[in-house]
Amino acid sequence: MKPSIFFFVAALSTADVALADATDTTVTEADLLKQAVRYDQTLTEQQLNASHQDPMNALGYRSISTNSSFEELRQDDTLTQIDFNESPYRVSLFNPQNGEDSERLWSQTKSIFGYGVGVAGVLALMPESITNWEKDDIKLMNKWWDNVRSGPVWDRDDHLINYVGHPYFGGVYYQAARKSGYRQWDAFMYSTLMSTFYWEYGIEAFAEVPSIQDLVVTPTLGWVYGEWAFNKEKEIRLRGGTVMGSDALGSTALFFLDPVDSLGRGVNNVAGKEIIKAGTGFVGVHSNVLRNGDIETKYQMQVQYAFGAGETADSLKRRQKKSYQQHTDDPVTYGIVGVSAGFAYPQLDKERNLKNDFAPAFTLGLYFTNQLSARLGYMQGNYESTTDNQKHIYENYSFDVQYYLFENYAFKPYFNAGVGEAMLNKDRDTKKLQWNIGTGVHYTLNANWALQADWKYNYHRNSGARDSLWGTRLIYRFGEGNKYI
Repeated sequence: MKPSIFFFVAALSTADVALADATDTTVTEADLLKQAVRYDQTLTEQQLNASHQDPMNALGYRSISTNSSFEELRQDDTLTQIDFNESPYRVSLFNPQNGEDSERLWSQTKSIFGYGVGVAGVLALMPESITNWEKDDIKLMNKWWDNVRSGPVWDRDDHLINYVGHPYFGGVYYQAARKSGYRQWDAFMYSTLMSTFYWEYGIEAFAEVPSIQDLVVTPTLGWVYGEWAFNKEKEIRLRGGTVMGSDALGSTALFFLDPVDSLGRGVNNVAGKEIIKAGTGFVGVHSNVLRNGDIETKYQMQVQYAFGAGETADSLKRRQKKSYQQHTDDPVTYGIVGVSAGFAYPQLDKERNLKNDFAPAFTLGLYFTNQLSARLGYMQGNYESTTDNQKHIYENYSFDVQYYLFENYAFKPYFNAGVGEAMLNKDRDTKKLQWNIGTGVHYTLNANWALQADWKYNYHRNSGARDSLWGTRLIYRFGEGNKYI
C-alpha cells in the first residue's frame, strides 16, 4: 500500500482570496505592503512604518509576497545573472545567483520533511497487515536496508499510482523550487533529488523496494504537471482566486495545485506568525537610473495575496485581467520531455522457446538537444511457447542514451546504447541484466511530433541470451516542444 495517500491526513485548508492588479501599473513598495495586509484592517502610520521593518511583529502573520518567479527576476538588470544560453543545463540549485529565494526553498523543504514524519507516524499506528511496516525498530531498519539493496525493480503498482499519483507528488516537489524563483531545470533537479532520496530511498523504502518507474516518472512527468500547476495557479489568482465564479472551488483548487505551500500558510495562520516561508507574489522588480544618478526601484505587481472581502476586494476583482500569458526566455523548459507509443517486434533467442510476435512499446525521455537524448523504454507481449503451447509474458525494459547525426535536419540517424533487464511471466527470479546497442532513424514532423524506427541488440550477461528488438513509435514532446527547429 502506498504511504503517499496519507499525505492529506494533515491537510489544513486555507481560504485566502487572491487579488490581482489587472493593469501593468507601477506601484511603490509601500503600496505593495498595504495590499498585502487585510483589506478590512485600518493601520496607523506608526504601525505601517513598523510593519515595513518587520511586518510579522507589527501585524501578526499575513500571507505576503515573498519572492518573484524566475521569468520576472530575469528582468532585473541589477542582478549578476548567469547566461543560461551558454550553459543551459547548469544547475544553480545550490548556488543561486539570479535572485532565487533559497531561504524559502529550504523552509519549504524542512516542512516537507516534517510532513513526512507525520505520515510515518500515522503509518506506524496502523496494522502491519496494511502497511507492511515492522513495529520493531531494528527489524524496520533491517527491512529498509534489505529493500534498498534489492532495488530498484520494475514494480507492479496500479497504473493510477505510478502514472498519476507519482507525477502529482513530483509536481508538488517541483513547485517548492519553482515558486522560490528557480528556473524549470533547477526545479526539476530539486524534484529528482526529493523523489529519489526523500521518498523512494527514504520513507517508502521502509515499506517496499524502490521502483524503476517511480525514479524516472515522478520527477519527469512531475515537471510537466508541476509547470502546468504553477501557471494554472497564476490564472486562478488573476481571476480573484475563483473557479467557475466560486471562491470555495477556487480555494480547493489552489490547495490541491500546491498543497505544501497551502499547508505552510495554514500553519502560519494557526501560529499567528511565519514559521514556514510560504506564498508567492509574482512581483517583478525593476531598477532605473535617474538623471541625477540616483537609482529608483519600482515594483510591477502581477498577482498579490490578500485576505478578506468587502467593497475594496470586489472593486479590485472587477479590474482584473481574465487571462494569463505564459512567457519565458529560459532555454530549458518542459518541452524537452517526450513520451512515445508504438510497437516492438522482438526476435527472441532460440533458447527462450517462444514464437516471435508484435507487442506494444512505450518510452519516456528527455530530449536535451538535437544531438542527445535519454529514454526509459518498456515493452510487454504474450508469446506462445514452441514446446508446451502455453502463453508466456515477455517484458523488456531499459534505460538508453541516443546520439543523433545530422542534428540540423528533420531526418537523422542515431546510435543507441544502454542497460536494462528482461523478464518472463513477471517473475523477478527470471530477470536477466542486459546490455543494449543499436541504431535507428528519427524524423521530425514539427516542434511537438516526431517518428522513430530502430533496432536494438540485447545481450544478457548472465544467461548469454541474445535478443533483437525492432520497433517504431510516435513521439510527442510537451509544451512548446523542440526549440531548435
